[in-house]
Amino acid sequence: MKRTLNIAILLVLTFSLFNAAAPINYDIYNTKVAVIKFKTEVVDYGTITQNSDGTRLFSFTNTGDAPLLITNVKASCGCTVPSYSKAPILPGESGELSIKYDTKRLGAFTKTITVTSNAEGGNKILKIKGNIVASK
Repeated sequence: MKRTLNIAILLVLTFSLFNAAAPINYDIYNTKVAVIKFKTEVVDYGTITQNSDGTRLFSFTNTGDAPLLITNVKASCGCTVPSYSKAPILPGESGELSIKYDTKRLGAFTKTITVTSNAEGGNKILKIKGNIVASK
């Protein structure tokens, strides 16, 4: 009986020490995040002639309070080639994604570009569209 009482007292003291030794840090719930805000999410090339310059820019700003890191930019087809900086974009700073569409192809087009980053909300889908006509 005395041994059971000693074990019970030991358990109570152990649990009391765990609760007293580890105060709750409520700051973990106030984490900082990056937020990517694009000037526009659709770039319309309009009607352009075949073999003209197919490069356009998507401008964005990190409106969050943590550095923004773009980890991947992928186009929906091989006719669209994205390029971007892999350097972190600090809060309040701006950056650009360069998109080059192959203007050898004739006709209307609509393509998507998926931006993967650490920004709040996950992947961002951008769109380019336009119409390419034969040069005269």
